[in-house]
This record gives sequence, structure tokens and C-alpha cells, in this order.
Amino acid sequence: MRVVFIIAELVQTSKILCDNISAFTISILTKNFMKRLSFLILICGLFITGISAQTFTFNDLVKLRRVGDPQLSPDGRTVAFTIGDVDKAANRTLTHIYTVQIDGGNLRQITKGDKSNSSPRWSPDGKKLAFTTGGQIWTMDADGDDRKQITRISTSAGNPVWSPDGKWFAFNSDVYPECRGNDECNAKKDSEAEGSKVKAIVTERLLYRHWVEWRDRKRTHVFVVESSGGSATDMTSGDFDSPPYAAGTGVDYAFSPDSKEIAVLRNPDKIEAISTNSDIYLLPLPTFTRKPVDKFWTDGTPKNITVANKGYDVSPLYTPDGKYILYRSQARAGFEADRWRIMRYNRATGETKELSIGFDQQADDVLLSPDGKTVYFTANTRGKNPIYSVPLEPNFLLRIATHVKIVQGDRFYSNLSMTPDGKYFIGLLSSIRFPAEVFRISTQSGEVFELSKQNKDVAFRPVQEIEWKGAMNTKVHGFIVEPPGFDSSKKYPLIVLIHGGPQSAWNDNWGYRWNPQMFANQGYVVFLPNPRGSTGYGQKFVDDVSADWGGRAFTDIMNGVAEVTKMPFVDKNRIGAAGASYGGYMVDWILGHNTDPRFKFKALVSHAGVYNLESMATATEELWFTNWEFKGMPWQNKVNYEKWSPHKFAANFKTPTLVTAGEIDYRVPVDQSMQLFTALQLNGTDSKLIIIPDEGHWILKPQNSEFWYGNVLDWFAKYLKP
Repeated sequence: MRVVFIIAELVQTSKILCDNISAFTISILTKNFMKRLSFLILICGLFITGISAQTFTFNDLVKLRRVGDPQLSPDGRTVAFTIGDVDKAANRTLTHIYTVQIDGGNLRQITKGDKSNSSPRWSPDGKKLAFTTGGQIWTMDADGDDRKQITRISTSAGNPVWSPDGKWFAFNSDVYPECRGNDECNAKKDSEAEGSKVKAIVTERLLYRHWVEWRDRKRTHVFVVESSGGSATDMTSGDFDSPPYAAGTGVDYAFSPDSKEIAVLRNPDKIEAISTNSDIYLLPLPTFTRKPVDKFWTDGTPKNITVANKGYDVSPLYTPDGKYILYRSQARAGFEADRWRIMRYNRATGETKELSIGFDQQADDVLLSPDGKTVYFTANTRGKNPIYSVPLEPNFLLRIATHVKIVQGDRFYSNLSMTPDGKYFIGLLSSIRFPAEVFRISTQSGEVFELSKQNKDVAFRPVQEIEWKGAMNTKVHGFIVEPPGFDSSKKYPLIVLIHGGPQSAWNDNWGYRWNPQMFANQGYVVFLPNPRGSTGYGQKFVDDVSADWGGRAFTDIMNGVAEVTKMPFVDKNRIGAAGASYGGYMVDWILGHNTDPRFKFKALVSHAGVYNLESMATATEELWFTNWEFKGMPWQNKVNYEKWSPHKFAANFKTPTLVTAGEIDYRVPVDQSMQLFTALQLNGTDSKLIIIPDEGHWILKPQNSEFWYGNVLDWFAKYLKP
């Protein structure tokens, strides 16, 4: 009894003493109390461990440092990268630039202040770093000294790219096309728009808004400016976007090795809203005395090297010898989720070859080996992002399925570069267990070494992989995240998170918007299924969701949930589901089809969900999406819209549902969520609507995100907690 009393006393006291134990001094303790204190320290350690594991809160989430954009110096010795720190009180993330040696030494912050600094880019000689701050491009020494402003353009400059000779920068800016690169004209028009009481939107073309911004007047253009500063020249003057803001990566322009040419993107089709046809054009540099704009793009001066392909062509990359241009390409017009191929264009002959032929995943993050003989790339594969390789000049006469080989697998790599000696990749590595950090990866052994070390104390339970049979007995894959302190002898409620897209995937990488750990740490088992439409399982698996939104993908998910509920630690009477965009669509579909005899969903959360396919079809901005997914517009293919629209099954809506949306969401307009909430209320179904006025498709601002997470977790707790 005495032991029990002491234990109880110490556990109770530990809550007060744990944070202050260092204040005790050994000299004042009796031997008897020392024994008790030793036990207290043990209990205290367990108590602290339990708290850190069991109460991973939103505040813990935003305290994590957001590491990104690693850039290797030309000599391969130093990595520049960014760290974003969330300032919840100011409702923003402040980003600064850091450097670290590739042996992990001399980690230092080289920019400071109350303005974000981003996009670090090394000069070809490695002596300078370009970066952006305050909407302009600057340069500085590698230690952060000798800062110099390069651009002074009124419409702001972003995404700098050095020319190989170090004499030029290319960058992008949103300008008025009628100003034809005249900055005074752009500044005047901005001032007039800002000062006018009339805020009307007037347009004569589609795709006049995108994500969260109106695009009725301005266009994105590529500019060049001397690296020493001066006036910038609009290289893509005209009434079009270059790069097209609906395609590519945002930095889809590149200089030739001799710095005499620049490759840029443009969509030449008349109606951009129904087209995914971004082409790669080659322009001579500089072109200060060009022909009039109306003739410049029609007389062959910018050479279109992908004119034959009507799908996306993005990410041009010149080989060091200037012989080839590599780029990524999708073959099918109007399909934004087609297989990304790696293409090789011969500048001398005009011949184009696919290097990734026979490879059935989507290529991304392309780079070249230092000797220029090997192309490396990443590709989403079963929830990971391995590194693959293919020869720059493979023997196409060999009768093999593909020349692609896996180099490093079973992890989620991104933002890759390679040291000049070819010994290491430098890039980001993350997992559901830990946020992204900069790593050095051995090209031979695959050994990884962390360089940035900003979140080293973060650790969660390992993610578990699961496989089951979906529709038509097809194998389907996903992940399970167990709660901290997991005890297999106990029963836990289940939350099913459904990804958007639908051509997307849950991967074993870190994220902040739908973070599985936020749900698991509230005492839930979290299930992350990758049904039809998910990338990483071959292109046919991706294709199988189109024109079948509530069909095979729904069966895949339901069979997966049934499989998970067979696990002895899952309580099949306490199941919830949540999703956004297409994931929200699937939640809306579940609402009307929550009749599976194997289990029932007790609570649902639909964020920015597609609810009424007919009204969505012409209210969204990227019309090629609905046109492809449902094989025409509603007046062209009524059957698909009527068959797969959740609003047709509103009479069945009985499951308690939280509906959330951003008011400036132009991808899935807010009326979709409002229509859903109206139906729920008229049905007498317990429901709540949350609309956040200053957010779009994603809830990004820290305080808004905290509010959103809080309401979602409260909603599930109301129905799934005992």
C-alpha cells in the first residue's frame, strides 16, 4: 500500500514538478528523498513522453519549420535552402534563406528581417546567390553580404533563372499585354485600377479567373534583365500567358548553354479554358529590335518545337553540350492527368524521341548527370517517390520494355540535384512520420544523411501499408496511421481520409493541410486509401476513374474500409470520412450511398466538394477538366452528369455532415458547398456550414487553418468518441 501511495503521489506531483525539476539541487535532498526523486524522474520522463505523443496539437504542427527549395552550389560544396516559420499571430509564414555544407557543417541563416526571402539561385560561378524579396530580384554574396537590387519592375518579379554566362536573368511578371513591356504603362494602369471606385470584372475570353485570382486583364510574361541590373525586356509580349498559368511548374523557361537562346512555354490555342496544349518555343536572346507583336508569333521567329503534340509540354532543360532539349510531355489533349513522359528534342535535326517509353508511371523532377549521359528523375510509385534513371542516348534498337531503371527507392524524394562528382544527390526527403528536410543521398549505396536538421525531435509511429481487392478484384493499396500509445488490444474509432484529384494519391510524405498525424493524435486510426484515379499504380489505374467517378473508385474505398474494420483494434461502429475537392465529391457520394451492410459511416466532412456536376461544369475555370472527366459538357453528355452527380441522391442524405469551403475558390466554386448544406438542412440532417471568406480551394492562413482543424476534429469527436 505504501508503494502504491508513493506512486500515486509522485504521478500527481509530476504534473507540477516535471517542468521545474532542474530547479532542485542535489545538495538539499535527503537520501530517502533522492530515491523518491529518481522514481519521479522516471515517471516524469514517461509523463512528458506521453504528453508529446498524445497531444500533437495544431500549435505543435505550426511550430514545425518548413524546409524547402534546396539549391546546390556549382562546386557541389554548399546547399542553399529556405525555412519557413509560421507566425500565427501575424497570420503568415516568414521565409528566410539558409546555407549548409554538404558534410552537414556550417549551417547558417543568411537573410533576416520581417520580409520573406525566397527562391535562392546560385550564379554559374558560385560567387553570388539571386533571390526574391519584396517582389523584386536581388543578389548577394554566398554569406549574405553585398545585397544588390536587380529589378525595379512595378508589376513585381519572380522565379529568377541565371543564364549560363552569368550575364542575364530570366523571370516572370504579370503585366498588361497592351503595354508591350512598357513598365510606365503597367504602373499607370495599376494605379488607375487601384484608385477607381469601379471594381467591375470585364472579359471577352474564358479562363478569366484561376484558383483564387481574377485573370481578366493581366497576363504572365517572361522577361530578361542584365544580371547587373537595368531595364527588363518582355520576351513573350502579346495577349497570352507565357508560361501558361494552368500548366507547368511556374519556372518553365530555360537558357541554352551558350546563353543565346531561351526556351519558353505558350498555349497557342484560341480557347485556353478547354485546352492543355502548352508548347515549347525557342526565342533568340536578346531581341531588343523585334518585329511587331502581331507578326512576331506567326512568322516562325519563335520556333515551336512541340507543335505536333496537343497535350502539355513543360519543363524544358538543355543538355550541357547544347545538342538536346529535354522536356516532360503528355500525349492526350485535354487530359491533365495523362502519363508524363520524358522527351528528347534534337536541336540540329528536329527529331523528337521519348526516353521513358514503356515506363508506366508519371515522370517528374528531371535532372542530368554531371557528364550529361544519364537522365535522372523521380516518379510517384505506390505512395513513394523513387529516383529512376534512363540513358540520354539509349539504344532504341534493343527490344526491351523500357530503358528506365530504378536507382533509389522506397522513400519520397523531391527537388533533386547532383554533386559534380556524381557521388551524391541533394534533395528533400519526407515521410508521414517527419516533415521535409534537406538530405544528401549516396548515388551508390542509397545511404541518406540529413543536412538541415530543423525538426529532428519529431517522431511518430511508422505508417503501415495495406493492400486489398477493390472493384473487379483489382489490387488496391493504401496506408494506415495508428494513434500514439497504440494498444492492439483496444478498440479505436476510424477516420477515412479521401484524397482529391481524382488523379492524385496519398503518399508517404509530409503535408500540412490534411495531416494524418493531426487526426491520429486525437485517438483515431487513420486510413488513407488510393482508389482508382490514384497516381503511382500505372496509367490504366489513373484512367479508370474518368467518366466513372462514383463507380470503381467508390467500390475500392468501401472494400478498403471493410478490410480495415476486420482488424481487431478498429471499432466498425465508429467510422468517419473526410475529403476535399474530389475527396469532397466522394464524401457527398457516400452521403447518398451510405448503405453498405458491412459498416456505416457515422460522421462526414466535405471540404470544397464537387456536389452538382451540372452547375460545376461551367462554373469552374479549367473547363478541359470536366470536359474530359465526363466526356463532354452537360448538354453533350447528359448521361454521365445525371449518373454520377451526388445532388441527384439528396433524398438519401441522413449522415451528420460538416461542410467547409473557401469563398474565393474558383476551382470548385463555393456554391457547390452551399447547395450541399441546403439539401442537408432541408432533409433535417445534422449539419454545419463553414465558409472562410479569404481562402480558396485550400485553407492556408495559419489562423484559418487552426479554426478549420478545430471544427473538423470537434465534429468527429461529437459522433465518434465515446
